[in-house]
Amino acid sequence: MKELLLLLALALLTPAVSAQPADLDALLRDIREVRNTEQAAMRERETRFLAERNEQQSRLRQAEEALTQVQAEADRLKAEFDRQEQALVNAEAQLAQRSGNLGELFGVVRQAAGDTRSQWQDSLLNMQFPGRKAALDQLAGSRQIPTLEVLESFWFLLQQDMTASGKISRFVAPVVGLDGEQRELSVIRVGPFVALQGEDYLLYQPEAERLQVAERQPDGRGLVDDFMRPRTELADLKMDPTRGNVIQQLQQTPSLTERIHQGGVVGYVIIALGLLGLLLALVRLAWLQRTSGRVNRQVADLSHLRRDNPLGRVLGVIGNHPRIEQLETLELKLDEAILKETPALERWQGLIKLVAAVAPLLGLLGTVTGMIATFQAITLFGTGDPKLMAGGISQALITTVLGLIVAIPLLFMHGLVAARSKAMIQLLEQQSAGLMALHLGGEDKEDV
Repeated sequence: MKELLLLLALALLTPAVSAQPADLDALLRDIREVRNTEQAAMRERETRFLAERNEQQSRLRQAEEALTQVQAEADRLKAEFDRQEQALVNAEAQLAQRSGNLGELFGVVRQAAGDTRSQWQDSLLNMQFPGRKAALDQLAGSRQIPTLEVLESFWFLLQQDMTASGKISRFVAPVVGLDGEQRELSVIRVGPFVALQGEDYLLYQPEAERLQVAERQPDGRGLVDDFMRPRTELADLKMDPTRGNVIQQLQQTPSLTERIHQGGVVGYVIIALGLLGLLLALVRLAWLQRTSGRVNRQVADLSHLRRDNPLGRVLGVIGNHPRIEQLETLELKLDEAILKETPALERWQGLIKLVAAVAPLLGLLGTVTGMIATFQAITLFGTGDPKLMAGGISQALITTVLGLIVAIPLLFMHGLVAARSKAMIQLLEQQSAGLMALHLGGEDKEDV
């Protein structure tokens, strides 16, 4: 009964037999074919499943074997690490036992080697003895007990440095010229203080292991040439007791031209005004000096009045024989003549004084603009790098200095010019008044 119901269900579900069969045998045949097809598919899936299961089991076994090997290797390495650690502990204990009190001594030796290496970092002697820094580095960084040979080598380096510090030596070393070219040249070393090549002082560059011609040389280069000549007596030579630091600082010190450039446009204007004021003052002093000479010659010969000097022109107004009734008129004419001569004698004094007054104001202007540039640099970049503020501060200070340098001499020059011109005007008034009194009093001219 169950088989009959199953056949009826299959017949209803199977599309291939949805049509009514001709007879029960055909229906049975169709059902058998469908069943065989499904059984073949199931066997295929079962076979594939079994194959995959076998493959996974094989991979599992390989992973377990690999894990077993790794664990064994880890155990072996751990055992080796423990053994090495124990050996290290034993070796350190043996080292401490054997070194005894010498361990502290060797520590002092290593520290002394490190300190010596720092002191010799910028020494000129490294150019003549290039391998000594490496030996000190090896001794300072060693963790082993130094041998007797190493200690003797360290002592020899110290003795070599002391001996070479008191000698003048000549050797060949790489030297970089002002043109940037490096050449092998003969160099004279005066202790650890200075190195000379020709008439030039050299700077030591420890990073590149070479010498460089200093762009800015100290004064007294003629002493270098005299020092290098063959001689038996002593010779003078400028030394750098700081072992090159003074010459290094000299390279960073701005020259006069660089100082002027730091002042910027305001500095150039101040210098131009200063030169203009100085030129005007010198021209006026020369003119007043020449005029003063002519006036002095005229004073010595009042009987012959000349028109090439202010005194002659002023006295020429009253004539050689003035009359008493013309006294008031003559006084007015003398005053008028003196007033005509005064502008020529006082010419350009106001301009000189104006330049002397404007120069400090321009210096103050440069100070303000320099401080503005400084604060702008601080706003943009902060105060971490002082070099970023150096330009504004230099302009602020240089312009003030230039303004004072221009103003102070010009004030003295103005005072000198004003005093000379004032003395000239007083001389004109004195001589004209005295000569008029002489003529009106009827006295001899030679008694004046």
